Amino acid sequence: MISYIVRRFLLGILVLVLVTVFIFLVMRLLPGDPLILFVAQSQVENISPEDMNRLREEYGLNDSLPVQYVKWIGGIFRGDMGYSIFLQENVSTLVAERLPITIHLGVLSMILSGIFGITFGVVCALRRGKWIDTLFTLLANIGITAPSFWVGIVLMYFLGLKLNMLPISGYTSPFTNFSLSFQQAIMPVLCLSFFTLASLTRQARSATLEVVRQDYIRTAWAKGLSEQIIVIKHIIKNSLIPVVTILGLQVGFIFGGSVLIETIFNIPGMGRMMRDAVFTQDYQIVQSCVLIISAIVVFTNLIVDMSYGWFDPRIRYE
Repeated sequence: MISYIVRRFLLGILVLVLVTVFIFLVMRLLPGDPLILFVAQSQVENISPEDMNRLREEYGLNDSLPVQYVKWIGGIFRGDMGYSIFLQENVSTLVAERLPITIHLGVLSMILSGIFGITFGVVCALRRGKWIDTLFTLLANIGITAPSFWVGIVLMYFLGLKLNMLPISGYTSPFTNFSLSFQQAIMPVLCLSFFTLASLTRQARSATLEVVRQDYIRTAWAKGLSEQIIVIKHIIKNSLIPVVTILGLQVGFIFGGSVLIETIFNIPGMGRMMRDAVFTQDYQIVQSCVLIISAIVVFTNLIVDMSYGWFDPRIRYE
């Protein structure tokens, strides 16, 4: 078990290294100059080549690509993610302010999609062919195909503008105003969890249908156990491995999808900051945000792999 965890951890580190190299090179290959975007248009015509060269030296843009990469990685190990050219602030400070917002919405959407996705899938399988199975399956198929940004716009139109039930934009910390924070989080969380909930419903239904055909389930029914005991102790646990796998894969979608959702609902999270940084070619912000999201995905997949043994004791880590 320990050797397996160590191997998976080292593999995760290798993946993160490859991600850092890829995003570093991609950002440098984009056309344009971040300093030109930073300096006002009126100043571009008047600024001297010497001043531009001084700015390049100040931000390390005159260094070769390998030197820039090594400096960035070295700063990461020291807790220094660099300095934002466009926002004129330390990236570590910006991430510390924005990351909790993205994590807050992401964790809520994971919990929502996990609980309801598994529940709907199990109910569909146990009531196969009934009206509730048809309804949830239809909704799941719609959820698979509906883009999250379109769902967000529809929710804003009906729940925000027409019915005036929920605020259509903004974010408030739950520690500042819990009621307002809850209302503002409903639509973004629904958008983030829409696709994942639909995927989990479909996967949970298929996995449950496989389990209910097993001999030990028929034996449990023959022994006269109640449906609640059979479902909780036998069916759900033994059908969760493929479901948990899908849930782990959806972590990247949820945190990556925050870029669109935070932009639509005007939420000052890390996703929106990364989107703005791409347009302004703010290298340090984009690199740091992608690295953080990649680390979250890698760590989540490690936890998912470790959970297999708990769900199925027959699994052995070699």
